[in-house]
Amino acid sequence: MAFIGFRCGRCGATYDPGEVRYVCPRDGAEGTLDVLYDYDRLRAALDPERLRAHPARSIWRYAPLLPLRPETLTRGEGAGPLQTVGWTPLYRAERTARRLGLRAVYVKDDGRNPTASFKDRASAVVALKAIEEGASVVTTASSGNAAAALAGMAAALGLPAVIFVPHTAPPAKIAQLLIYGARVYLVEGTYDEAFDLAIAAAEAFGWYCRNTAYNPFTREGKKTAAYELWEQLGGRAPDRVFVAVGDGNILSGIWKGFRDLAALGWIDRLPVLMGVQAEGAAALAHAWARGDPDARPEPAQTIADSIAVGRPRDARFALQAVRETGGAFLTVRDEEILQAMQTLAREVGVFAEPSAAAALAGLEKAVREGMVGEEEEVVVMATGNGLKDVPSAIRATGEAPRIPAAIPEALKHLRAEW
Repeated sequence: MAFIGFRCGRCGATYDPGEVRYVCPRDGAEGTLDVLYDYDRLRAALDPERLRAHPARSIWRYAPLLPLRPETLTRGEGAGPLQTVGWTPLYRAERTARRLGLRAVYVKDDGRNPTASFKDRASAVVALKAIEEGASVVTTASSGNAAAALAGMAAALGLPAVIFVPHTAPPAKIAQLLIYGARVYLVEGTYDEAFDLAIAAAEAFGWYCRNTAYNPFTREGKKTAAYELWEQLGGRAPDRVFVAVGDGNILSGIWKGFRDLAALGWIDRLPVLMGVQAEGAAALAHAWARGDPDARPEPAQTIADSIAVGRPRDARFALQAVRETGGAFLTVRDEEILQAMQTLAREVGVFAEPSAAAALAGLEKAVREGMVGEEEEVVVMATGNGLKDVPSAIRATGEAPRIPAAIPEALKHLRAEW
């Protein structure tokens, strides 16, 4: 295992693997940690051609680049849905590219993961880390997707899960948690309040906490999407990647994955990273516009529940990811997100929940504002399936009309329309 320690994103302090568990002791919750690797050792041991020939079509094909012991990885490779996390399809969206006047647009459909969201990547790694550390219970706070992912992965491993979600979470996401057997608590407050409650409960009862960014291994699971893009694009990085952003951890994870590939010498440049936020939950976009290194807490209100975050927990790394790659943060209206849900479905055949569709809404805005070159190869990350939030899909399209069952009357209605 090439995992050699941690570095604090705030103060730069480094720690050995067993020295800290979640965040920097000096900076507390503001000091989220980056996992460090011995790249010299990895370069000597890894061959990209051998990796491409790996039979596993999952995140476990990247086992040497993950901070898990071999015996732990073996357990993950054979445990129910953990076996098929990742290696999600990358679709070429030709109609979208033509409409936007771009050379190539791809959609990475992470709604095809076992619990139907990108968050399976992080939860698979964290659930195994909990097993590795001898945890008896794993917990997290979530607006729904991370919780469902953790509940599913924990169930496959026989690990009890305790979940805290805002009481406003979509019913379909709550149903997922319950069917997996997690102990679910609906918090009468925001996601940010549920986040703090999960940390307090973990400390009080000795549970292992998966909370996004607070647990540094969430980023390590999410970075695998960058490895897959590199492989699926024939061993190269795209020019630009659009990512819907709440806490910022998916964005920082994709950045981490491409940084790993650059450190190994497998790519010679990083893609430009574009963070997309809802106008009603835009703390990171506002921090980026101000030039701040961190985000200030703000109220969050948007139809896209998965990115309705008022206090982004991975703000520093997310802002750094955008700035160091020459990217930008954009904000989009809820109406634009709903329209993008229809566009993704009708032009690409991908049914995405609102937060996932926000990434396409961001691409469309960036094109309108002249931020994307015509010859660029662009990837849109679709991070969650639309069945997670059916009411929003119906809001986007409207209800289907009802017609009589009797054939003559039904045909009369159809002739009036057709």
